[in-house]
Amino acid sequence: VQLQAFGGGLVRPGGSLRLSCTGSEALDYYAIGWIRQAPGKEREEVGCKSSSGGGSHYADSVKGRFAITRDNAKNMVYLEMNSLQPEDTAVYHCALCWYGVGEYEYGHWGQGTLVTVSS
Repeated sequence: VQLQAFGGGLVRPGGSLRLSCTGSEALDYYAIGWIRQAPGKEREEVGCKSSSGGGSHYADSVKGRFAITRDNAKNMVYLEMNSLQPEDTAVYHCALCWYGVGEYEYGHWGQGTLVTVSS
């Protein structure tokens, strides 16, 4: 499956933005997550949402501010981002996710979308 994220842009600190993700095939049976990479930094996880949409996991850095939702009928997965801060500036990718050995793992990410948080 090939994934593509879109919907990034420039937002002021404290603002909100919603990113979207779609796939080359039906995403119903996949857990889908988001990862991000800030300039000059290593890639880090954002969170993972189960295929049914019932279970979710978030990195501590975004917990309570970001939420992953999915609309399987539209074959879309979303990342709702609130209370954005400059440190959230990064290229965001959607990816397949799963629980590995003691941690969540991510793969098959496609082209990302840039989110810039700045006044």
